[in-house]
Amino acid sequence: MFEDAVGVKKKIRDGAQVVGVGVPVDATRDRLRAILDAGPYDFVAIDSQHTPLHEERVAAFCAMAEDLNAFVQFRIKHTRHAYMTGNYMDLGPCGAEIPQTETDATAEEALHAFYYPPVGGRSYGGRARRGAQGKDPVAYAEWWNRYGVLWLQIESVEAVTHARQFARPGVDCLSFGPIDLMFSLKAHPRHPFQTMDDCIRHVARALEGTSTRVCVRSGGPDARQKYADMGATVFLESPRV
Repeated sequence: MFEDAVGVKKKIRDGAQVVGVGVPVDATRDRLRAILDAGPYDFVAIDSQHTPLHEERVAAFCAMAEDLNAFVQFRIKHTRHAYMTGNYMDLGPCGAEIPQTETDATAEEALHAFYYPPVGGRSYGGRARRGAQGKDPVAYAEWWNRYGVLWLQIESVEAVTHARQFARPGVDCLSFGPIDLMFSLKAHPRHPFQTMDDCIRHVARALEGTSTRVCVRSGGPDARQKYADMGATVFLESPRV
């Protein structure tokens, strides 16, 4: 039976509070279980943008997470690899984050690669895919298109300013990269946005009326309410154990 297709993706789109935790991709089963037990968490996030990318390790982690019923969000290696998003999903993640999204072209490329036809153009295949073993291809593709979660990470003043144009069908979240955004803010000292908080508030307002939500890397539960008051509903936190 397919996993519940109205889980994490529906919670995000409904504007419910969704909380995840960053986990190293080389975490052992015991370590991952301990992190999950310290939750509750809706998803775990692994990264390849700033860590070594070993596809076999990603596939092994995702298989372990599936066995523990953990939803895996995966930040891909580079913005220009958006065309490979489907290939990364073939390793077993449940969702993708595209770093440093700046253009409509990147958003369209990610959407095309992430979703199966007729929504997108993802190629069918991959033994490590989440929940695909023995499933009818058409039924699986329809399920994935309701299940997989796509984030675009906005990390510059320019991306923040144009956030609304990224809020297109299939984009579940615009996520913030605070350090790179800080660098961008410093490079634009006369811009109306002077802090990350200014940017979060602007993006939350810009996304009103859409199904795309705001995700922040909040660090921990103590900061969650602060960002919720600004309009964020998805939170990526650090492990508590």
